[in-house]
Order: sequence, then C-alpha cells, then structure tokens
Amino acid sequence: QLLNSVKGEYSERDFAIITLFLNCGLRLSELVGINLNNIKNNTLRVIGKGNKERVIPLNAACVEAINNYMRVRPVDGVKDRNALFISARKQRISKESVQKIVKKYIKEAGLDPQRYSTHKLRHTAATLMYKYGNVDIRTLQALLGHESIATTEIYTHLDRQQLKDAVDSNPLSSYKKE
Repeated sequence: QLLNSVKGEYSERDFAIITLFLNCGLRLSELVGINLNNIKNNTLRVIGKGNKERVIPLNAACVEAINNYMRVRPVDGVKDRNALFISARKQRISKESVQKIVKKYIKEAGLDPQRYSTHKLRHTAATLMYKYGNVDIRTLQALLGHESIATTEIYTHLDRQQLKDAVDSNPLSSYKKE
C-alpha cells in the first residue's frame, strides 16, 4: 500500500527512500547520510550509531529503485554532489524532509500517521526479514547494526503460527508410544 502510494514530481527519489527503509532496515540518520560512493557492487555502506560502519547487501528492489532515481537525480547546481538523496533546494535531504515525505505517503496509503514513522519502517523491515526470510537473530542484529542482541529481540515479534511451527518441526512431534 505504502509503496503504491508514491506518486508525483519526486516519486523516483521518494520511492527509493521508502524502498531502502523497508528492505534494509535503515535508521533515518543512516539514510540521509548515504553518499554515492557508499554504494558499490549491490552493497550499501552505512555509518550507524556510535560511528560504526556496516555493509548491507542491496536486493533487486533496492538496486532498481536507486537506478531509477539516479536517472532523474539532479546534477547541476547540487551543493553536496556526493549525497545520494537531494532535496528540491539541491542539497542533501534533511531528516525532517524525509519524515515529512514518509508521513505524506503514509496518509496517502490510508495508514495512520500516528502509528507509522520512519522508525516504524525500520521495524517493519526487521520483522519481515525475520518472519519471512528465515533470518536468524544474529544475522538480523548485524543487518540492523545493534550492539546488543536484546535490542534486536524487540523487533522479532513471534506470532502463534511461528510458535506452532517450531513445536511441530520437532522430530519427536509425531512420536507415538508403541
């Protein structure tokens, strides 16, 4: 819903922003800090909390969204030529602008702007990777750049089906006394 709501003059940029949030689990500060030279061989190098660097593989959706944006990204008169995301004023996009952009599309998608934010998109990415990607918690910790595994655990909501599947996958689950 959210991705389908992206339309308008800056749609390629905005679509790339939301795609990166939803697929990479980036923090807001990491997203606005992306430089062109941070993207190499379908990977993204980000500087996270505590100035820690991590490398995130880019999936096909991210690569396509970035490539589509790069075709229309301003070049002439850009103040920070190395910044990936450029504002209408031709400078590195600000955190506040990204928050406004995300809120705008959240509303247009019919979602509650009180419940969803840039950080909630990070949360959503983590949950989707954990739930559908067979990603173990240590891998998720590395992708999200968490110092503590306890922080990562907050993102891993276990649903009843996952609990049932875990119990059913036990090799003794169908054992019957002879």
